[in-house]
Amino acid sequence: MVCLLTLSRHISAEVGMFFRGIWTLRRRCCTGPLLLLGIAVGLLYHTVDRNGTEFKNDQRVQMNKSVMFDHNLLLRNPERLASLLETSQNYGFMQQSKRSCAGKAIILTGQNSPTDTEVQLFRRVLQQQGYHVDQARYAETRASLRQDRRDGKDWSVFVCLKGSEKSCLRKINFAPPQYHQRVNIIPAFSGAFLDMGGVCRFLTDSKLAGVILPIVPSACASSAPSQDGIPYTVTAERTKPIKGGNSDNHNFNATVNIYVLVTSATPLIAFIHRTVLVKTHLAKNSYATELQVFFRKMLGPVISNQARVHMKHVVSQILRAALLTTQESTASPRCLLCFQLLTFTLHYNASLHPVVVKLRTDLHFDGMLDPHFDGQITKEYMLEDVLKLLFPACNSEAMGAGPLLSIKEQNQIKHGGCDWPNSPCLPPDELYLLQQFNQHLNTSGPFQLLYPISPPDDLHHDVIQRSLGVQAQGWRPALMALLQELSLYYMRRNQTGRSFHDLKNRGHGETHPDQSEDRSQKGRCVDPHLRQLYTDPPMVLMPAFNTWVKEYRAEVPFDVITIRIRPEPVSPHCHIHLDEHRGPRMANYPVGLGNSRINILMTDESAAEPVVMTIYTLHIYRESRPSLPMFDDYVMCSFVQDCGLVVRLDQPCGLEPVPGRRSEEAQASLPPCLSGDETGRWVVPCLSCTDNRTCDWREVTWQPDSCYHPLLDQPQLQTCMMDRKVLFIGDSTNRGMMYYLMERVNTTLEDWDKAHDTIIYHNLNQGRTIASYSYYPQFWLPKAQRPTFQRALEQLIERSRPLEDTPQTVLVAGGVQWLNLNHLRTIQQVLKSEGLQNILVVVKSLGMGFHLPIDGIRSLPLSGVQELHHVNKDILENAKYLGYEVIDTFSITMGRYKEFLQGRCACHFHEVYKLPFPTAASEGKLKILRYAGESGTRANVHTGPQPSYQPDVSYHVKGQVNKVYSEILLSRICANRAVSRTIGQQ
Repeated sequence: MVCLLTLSRHISAEVGMFFRGIWTLRRRCCTGPLLLLGIAVGLLYHTVDRNGTEFKNDQRVQMNKSVMFDHNLLLRNPERLASLLETSQNYGFMQQSKRSCAGKAIILTGQNSPTDTEVQLFRRVLQQQGYHVDQARYAETRASLRQDRRDGKDWSVFVCLKGSEKSCLRKINFAPPQYHQRVNIIPAFSGAFLDMGGVCRFLTDSKLAGVILPIVPSACASSAPSQDGIPYTVTAERTKPIKGGNSDNHNFNATVNIYVLVTSATPLIAFIHRTVLVKTHLAKNSYATELQVFFRKMLGPVISNQARVHMKHVVSQILRAALLTTQESTASPRCLLCFQLLTFTLHYNASLHPVVVKLRTDLHFDGMLDPHFDGQITKEYMLEDVLKLLFPACNSEAMGAGPLLSIKEQNQIKHGGCDWPNSPCLPPDELYLLQQFNQHLNTSGPFQLLYPISPPDDLHHDVIQRSLGVQAQGWRPALMALLQELSLYYMRRNQTGRSFHDLKNRGHGETHPDQSEDRSQKGRCVDPHLRQLYTDPPMVLMPAFNTWVKEYRAEVPFDVITIRIRPEPVSPHCHIHLDEHRGPRMANYPVGLGNSRINILMTDESAAEPVVMTIYTLHIYRESRPSLPMFDDYVMCSFVQDCGLVVRLDQPCGLEPVPGRRSEEAQASLPPCLSGDETGRWVVPCLSCTDNRTCDWREVTWQPDSCYHPLLDQPQLQTCMMDRKVLFIGDSTNRGMMYYLMERVNTTLEDWDKAHDTIIYHNLNQGRTIASYSYYPQFWLPKAQRPTFQRALEQLIERSRPLEDTPQTVLVAGGVQWLNLNHLRTIQQVLKSEGLQNILVVVKSLGMGFHLPIDGIRSLPLSGVQELHHVNKDILENAKYLGYEVIDTFSITMGRYKEFLQGRCACHFHEVYKLPFPTAASEGKLKILRYAGESGTRANVHTGPQPSYQPDVSYHVKGQVNKVYSEILLSRICANRAVSRTIGQQ
C-alpha cells in the first residue's frame, strides 16, 4: 500500500519525475506486480491528461475560427476597429501603460557630451513625458545593462546617439527587446544601408536581381551626392516632362531632403515629416520649408498632389526593397517597436519622378546658410516632434484613478484578451502594434503616413509587387490588412474633416485659442522663457540649461576669442534681444580675457512699446594663455606677430629662438631708447620655441632690439610729474593709459568711470599734478551732431587752463584706428592758435581692434588689418617730423591681439576693476570736474577732506599689454630723468 501511495504522488509530475519515481519504487523493494500496476496507472493518467489538452486545443481552434470572422468584420468596419483598439488600450493595457509612463529611459551619449543640446533635448522631453532618464556613454559602461546583470529588462526606452550605434546593436542582438520596449535603431536598416564599395548593400542582394529601383547605387556612400546628369537607374518615365500646372515646370530642378520616421520594420510602418530641406539649382544654400508649400510653389495646386504621391511611393519602394533583403522579412523581428530616423535626398530634374541620390540613417541638414544653428535647431524641433509622437505624455490622473485589474483580467491580457466580449483576440505583440499605430494616426501632428497608405495594387507601378509577387507582401498579411484599413480610415476621415481628435490633439496636445478671443491677445508673449540656449562653439553651462534657471556661467579656453549665441524661445510670440531692448536676436560676441557678461532680454512687443518680460544672464570666463613655470633649462623665444593673424608679410609669425642670451650687464649697457617706436619684439622663456604651451607667459616682456625703455619707480615718477598737467584726448584706449598713469602716480586709483565726455582730476600727486580727458570721437551721435576733432581739442584746452607753454604741459592724443594725418595737422594748428607750441605732444598710434567678425560694429578683413600697418607707419613718421613724441602701440598689440579684455571692439587691453579692500592711504581725495556736451557746464564737483583721508573704495588697472605701452608713455614724458631699470623688470 505504501508503494501505491508513493506511486500516486509521482503520477502528477513531469516525465522526468515519473521515471525518477519508478527508480524510487525499485529502491523500496516494491514487488513486480505492484510496479507494473503503478506503471499502468501512470500511463492511464497521462492519456487522460492528453485528451483533456486536445479538447482545450479544439476549443481554441474554434475560437480562432470565430476570430477570423471577426477580423473580416473589422476589415469592413475600420471605424469599429479604431474604437476597439482605443478601448482595449485604455482598459486592457492600463497596467502596461502605467509601467511605461513610470518607466526608465536610457540615453547612450556615445561621442556626445552630456551637456550637448541634443542630449539635453532627449532628457528634457522624456522627463516631460513621464520617464525616469539615465545616461551612459555606452551600453557596456552601464551597470544595469551589462550582460551579466539581468540584461536591463527594466527599461522602456533606449536612445542611442552618434557613436553608440555599435554598442546598441550588440545589446539588441544579445538580448532582444520585449514587444513594449523601444530603441531608436532598427537592426535591419543598419545592415541594408551599408556602403559596400560604393554600392548600397541591399542592392547587391540576389532577391532584387533584375529589379530597377529609383536610386543611384552609391546612395549609401558617405560622400556628397552627385547631381550632375540623371543616374543610370532612371527609367524612361522619370525623364518625361511635366504636363500642366505652372508654365515654368521645366525648371523644376531641385534637391530635396525628406525626413522619414520608421516606427516598425516588420511590418513596415513609416511616416514623413512635413518639414523638408530644399536646394534649387539656382540657389547656393539649402533652406527649410514645408513639403506641400514647396510643391505648390513650384508646380501648382493640382500637380503638387501628384508629386507628393510619387515621392511617397519612391521612398516606400526603397524601404520595402531594403527590408526584403533582410532576415526579418520572413521571421519575427528582433525589436518589434524599434524606430529609425532616415534622411532621403531626392533629386528632381524636370520630372515628377524623383531619384534617391543619398540615403542616411540619421537626420542631416547639409548646405544651410547657418548649418550649426539653423540645422541643429531644425533637427531638434524635429526630434521633439518624434519623441512626442512615439511617447505621449502620461496622464497622472488616469494613472491614479484607474481600477486595478483582477487576476482574471490580467490573464486575459496575457492571452491577448480573447475571452473579452468584442475583443480583437490578437497576440499581445500584434495588439500592441495596432494600438500604437492607431494612436500615431490619431495624433500625427506634423507627420504624414508614408506606408502603409493603401493596398499594393492601388500603387502606381509598384515595382516590388510586380517583380517579386507574393514574396513582397511581407510578414503576417492579415496584420498588414488591418494596418492598411486603419490608414485608409484615417485618411478618409481627415479629408472630410470629421475628426474630433484632430481638433483635440493637433500639435501634440496644444489647444488653439478660442476664435472669439480678442485678436490682439494672440501675439502676446505669455510664456517668456527660453527653450534652449545655443552657442558656437558649444559651451558647458553651469548649471545645465533649464528653462526656469535665469543665470548661467561658462568657461572657455584661451584660444576661443568669439562666441556666437542664439537663444531660442518657447513661444514664437516672445522676442529676444541681446544686451539691449533693440539688440540683435543672434550675435557674434568677442570674449575677452577674464569675465564677460551677456544679457538675454525676452520682450513682449504686442503693444506699441516693448516690455521686458524676463532676463537671462550668461557669464563667460575666458582663461588666460596656458603657461608653464620657468625651469632652469629654458630658452628665450621671441615673436613679432601671431600666426593666427599675419599682419606683416615681411616678418615671420610665431615663436623663434632669440640668438644668444643677454645678460643683465649686457642689457644694462644698452642705451635708453630715443623714441617710443623703436623696433622690438615680445620675448618669453620656453622649454621649446616650437610649442608655445611650454612657455612661462607670466614672464613675457616687450624688448626693443637695440635699446631699452627706462622704468621709473614711484618717487621718480612723482618727481617727474610734479606741477604738470597731462591732457588726454582720444577713445577708451587712451582713457586706459590715463587711469594707469593716475594709479602709478597716486599709488591708488580712487575714481574710475567710463567717461564719454570731458573730465578733470585734481589733487593728483599731493595736488601737484592734474589730469584731464576728453572723449573723441563721439561715434554714438549722428554725424551732423558730432563735435569735430578741432572743436573737441579746443574745449579740452579751455577747460584745462591755465596751461604753461612748456613741456610741463603734456598732450596725449590717439586711439584705436581713427587717427590720421589730418588730425596731426589739426593738433599743430590748434596749438599754434592757442599759444601752446612748446608743450610736449605724445601721439599714441593705432592699435589692434575691429579685426573680429562681430555683429553690430564694423569689422576689418585681413587685407584691411594689413593696410593698417602702412597707415600706422605714416602716422609715426609724420608725428616725429612735427617734433612730437610717439608710441607705436600697433606693433605692441599686433603680436598679442588675442589678449584683449572686455569690449565689443576687441581693442581694449586694459580693464579697471574694484579692489575688495581699499589700498594704502592717499594724499587727499580727488577733486573731480565733469563737463557734459557742448555747453561746457561744470557738474559733479567733489572736494576732499584732510590728507590723511582713507578712501572708501579703490580700483586697479589690469592688463599686461596696456601696462607696457603706458610705461613707455611715462618714460617718454620723463625722458630726461636718469633711471636704472627697464620696462618689464618689476
